[in-house]
Amino acid sequence: MEAGLRALLEEQGVKATETPRLISAGGNNAVYFLAIAEGELIAKSDAPEQLEGEADGLMALARAASGLIVPEVVGCGHGWLLTEALETAGGGDETALGEGLRRLHQTSFREHGWHRDNACGQTPQPNAPMADGRAFQRERRLLPLVAACARLELLDPETQRRIRRQAETLEDWLTPAAPRLVHGDLWAGNVLYTPRGPAMIDPAVYAHYPEVDLAMLTLFGAPGRAFFDAYWDGAAPADWPRREALFQLYPLLNHVLLFGTGYLGGVRRALSRLERAG
Repeated sequence: MEAGLRALLEEQGVKATETPRLISAGGNNAVYFLAIAEGELIAKSDAPEQLEGEADGLMALARAASGLIVPEVVGCGHGWLLTEALETAGGGDETALGEGLRRLHQTSFREHGWHRDNACGQTPQPNAPMADGRAFQRERRLLPLVAACARLELLDPETQRRIRRQAETLEDWLTPAAPRLVHGDLWAGNVLYTPRGPAMIDPAVYAHYPEVDLAMLTLFGAPGRAFFDAYWDGAAPADWPRREALFQLYPLLNHVLLFGTGYLGGVRRALSRLERAG
């Protein structure tokens, strides 16, 4: 067993009963199942700041008491994060997911952002707070990723221009809103259905427009009508399609940065939707 993991287990008074079983690995990170006397844990290795940001996010989601299941943080340190392993179940209650996410988004803050930076996947995510959500979306989300992709020659000049145009005109249509707690990386793979109900894993939390989470959920497929009926608890906002396209730009740009230009088509389609709406 790796020395850092052994040290963290000793600090937490946890004893492994088997050799850790690898689930996934890539770059500097790896994820393992770890059997202990009481059941199983997830053990994740990564850069300390990545793990600390994830642990902070999990604890923030748990404090929100939304009714959605959040893995308990068992310990963090020595280059490792230990969390509760969740049992998954077939099927899923999308109504409960919608109701829980609506309750999560009732947790409000004074400013858009977070008290610390964290990461979305392996991409550093700047969260220095700002009073105006439009400025936050522009200065902390869209423009930093445009710059990062441009440095690697992943974005052509015309696509850069189109994104900058959208970023610079948010105040023309996106109304101010109170910052709400968001999971921040809520694609379908970070939603689990457990015997206790829907669960969220691997957050990249901050406070912002709540539609951030909905746009991510609809990026690669989408939940069914029961989810949206429960979440909106009535009619969706009239400008939801425009907000959906806007808030999909950031994760799509992140995919370009992490995985390459195969995701440029998605970026351009989101831009076209925004331009038609304007």
